[in-house]
Amino acid sequence: METTRHFVATVYVVYGGATLLHEHRTLGLWLPPGGHLDRDELPHEAALREVREETGLDVELLTEHDGVRSPTVESLPEPAHLLLEDIDTYDGAVGHQHIDFVYYGRADSRTLDPGDGEQSADAWEWVTSEELDEERFDADVTRLGREAIGSVE
Repeated sequence: METTRHFVATVYVVYGGATLLHEHRTLGLWLPPGGHLDRDELPHEAALREVREETGLDVELLTEHDGVRSPTVESLPEPAHLLLEDIDTYDGAVGHQHIDFVYYGRADSRTLDPGDGEQSADAWEWVTSEELDEERFDADVTRLGREAIGSVE
């Protein structure tokens, strides 16, 4: 079986000691905002767009640049993590994966205003480090959520 891979960008948005999560409609998992890169987008651009569309927030990404630059080369903002995620499996074989550029971001408000067609503001929860211990959150979401909160504070 051939594995299909898509590039996605995710942002653990932090404000006031908590990170923003929602229960994904299709996957049934608690996840931060994020989604697929558009054909002409860079990963950090997709990350900012997805947060804005899904939550209405404009965030500051916490990234570093390695400073490599020439007339034909430019360093991109580095994600906190670059993950390979199994999305669909069939009879033990992986059919679909995401290559996920995971960023941490700082919000300046908890006021949500999702775009048209997105889940309502009520679907989102600001979750503290302590609340990330709840069983509804996968281990990777707990770990990265805590890292994001620690990076912002």
